Amino acid sequence: MNEGLDSLMKQAQQMQRKMERLRAEMTKSEVIGESGAGLVKITMSGSHDVKSVKIDPALYSEEKIVLEEMVAAAFNDAVRRVEEHQKSQLSELTGGIPLPFGMKLPF
Repeated sequence: MNEGLDSLMKQAQQMQRKMERLRAEMTKSEVIGESGAGLVKITMSGSHDVKSVKIDPALYSEEKIVLEEMVAAAFNDAVRRVEEHQKSQLSELTGGIPLPFGMKLPF
């Protein structure tokens, strides 16, 4: 019985190490959110930090509200892409086993 518990503890420790590596990798990763067919691009890290905002000069003549909406849309696209990337990475780690509702990893 102790062997089973020891094995389970080792597996949990291995999973924890993998999760720590995954967390570090996800934080370093970057995605690009876009709007307006790529006229506005926002680069965001896996920790949701905005790294850059690029606006095509063709948009400078647009009304302020249009530009603001396009920046917001690109930001939202970047957030969705970060979340999708993290889910994909987590799915690889868990072997595709879905997590219970409300459970988020990495802890």
